[in-house]
Amino acid sequence: MNFIGIIPARYASTRFPGKPLALLGGKTVIERVYEQVAGMLDETVVATDDERIADAVQAFGGKAVMTGTYHRSGTDRCYEAYTIVGHPYDVVVNIQGDEPFISPRQIEAIKACFDDSQTQIATLARPFVPADGLAALENPNSPKVVVNKRGQAMYFSRSVIPFQRNVEKSEWLAGHTYYKHIGLYAYRAEVLREITALPQSSLELAESLEQLRWLENGYTIKVGISDVETIGIDTPEDLAAAERFLARQGGQG
Repeated sequence: MNFIGIIPARYASTRFPGKPLALLGGKTVIERVYEQVAGMLDETVVATDDERIADAVQAFGGKAVMTGTYHRSGTDRCYEAYTIVGHPYDVVVNIQGDEPFISPRQIEAIKACFDDSQTQIATLARPFVPADGLAALENPNSPKVVVNKRGQAMYFSRSVIPFQRNVEKSEWLAGHTYYKHIGLYAYRAEVLREITALPQSSLELAESLEQLRWLENGYTIKVGISDVETIGIDTPEDLAAAERFLARQGGQG
C-alpha cells in the first residue's frame, strides 16, 4: 500500500495567528512537523490557504499546495489537497500541523491499522495512566474514545466514558483503562471522498467532534494504540512550553 501525508496549515488561527510560521528552536513549527513525518510516507504535502506558509514550506525544501479558505475542517482541506496532488494513493494520512513532536512511531502505528483490509478510517489513542490524574481525564479538551474488542471506535466524547457506577472517582483510573484520543487520522482515499460529502450530524454538533459524523453514518474507525504523548501548540503559552520541552530533549533538533 502507498500512503500520502497531508498537513493542513492555516494562518488565521483564532488563538494564535500565524502559528505554523512561529519559530521553535530556530525552525518554524510547520517545518518541524514536516521533518518528523516526511521520511515515513511515500509523499508529504502541506495544505494551506496562505501564500506565506506555502513560501516557507518551499523554502525549506518541502511540498505545499494552495487550498480554499472555506473549509470547515482539516479533513475537508486534506481532500481538496489530495485532489490537487493528482496522484492516486491507497491511504491519505491527516497530520496535525501544530504538533511538532509527532513521533515516527505514531505514523507507523496508524499505517499498521491498514494491514486489516477492512479498515476504512484509522486513528490513534493513548491509555490514560493513574499518574495522569483525574483532572486530565475530566478535561473536556481531551476527547476520550471507547474501543471494542476488534480495536474499533465505539464512541468519542469530551465526557468521561464509561461512567463507573458505585466507584469513587478517585479510583476510576485504577479500575478501568480509559483512552485519550490522539487527533491523527488516516483514510482510504475513496472513504475520504465519501465522508467529506456528508452533512454535519447531530452527534458531531453536540460534542464538536467531526469523527462522530463518520460513526453516525456507519463508517468504522480502527484505533491504533500508542504510548507516545503528543504536544500540541494552540497558544503562545504552548509554544513557550514546547521550547522548554525541546531544550530538555537536547536543543535545536
